[in-house]
Amino acid sequence: MPVRYSMYDAGSATAVFPALVRLYAVVYAEPPYAEGPDQVAAFAAALPGEARRPGFTLVVADDVGELVGAAYGSTMAAGRWWTRADVEPPGDLRGVDKFAVMEWAVRLDRRREGIGAQLLRRLLDGRPEQWATLASNPAAPARAIYQRAGWQQVGGSAMPDGTPMHLLVLPLPATPVGAP
Repeated sequence: MPVRYSMYDAGSATAVFPALVRLYAVVYAEPPYAEGPDQVAAFAAALPGEARRPGFTLVVADDVGELVGAAYGSTMAAGRWWTRADVEPPGDLRGVDKFAVMEWAVRLDRRREGIGAQLLRRLLDGRPEQWATLASNPAAPARAIYQRAGWQQVGGSAMPDGTPMHLLVLPLPATPVGAP
């Protein structure tokens, strides 16, 4: 049976949160993250607030009832940019809505199957925002994947624990007004 992809909005995503937390615990226990129970608990506690953000969308990959990957994000409104950014965003990027990808995770044993690419494609497809943006740990394997996919670094930041992050952007195709 092939992997099944499902999309959720703020109203329907809460049913998937327990499986999403389990996936997060497995993926982010890996290096370079090495997150433990405290970070997983903080992630779980933050999920309801994340889901209340405008434009929240969650895409999950399920294989026979097991969550093997997920990606989610929400709209970063015009005028906003990443907290702790070391530089202002280029050009008029600050002045437009952006879609902020907050998490993208695929189980280690399911990588290199195209699941991650499909998750991001589905998450970003048809977005009304002009740009997607995300923060990536430069030591993570995902950073090279983003570069190959056309994401461009526009600055840096740091997590509260001091972990350096690259701030990346990707132009999104324009969605025609009135398009489904």
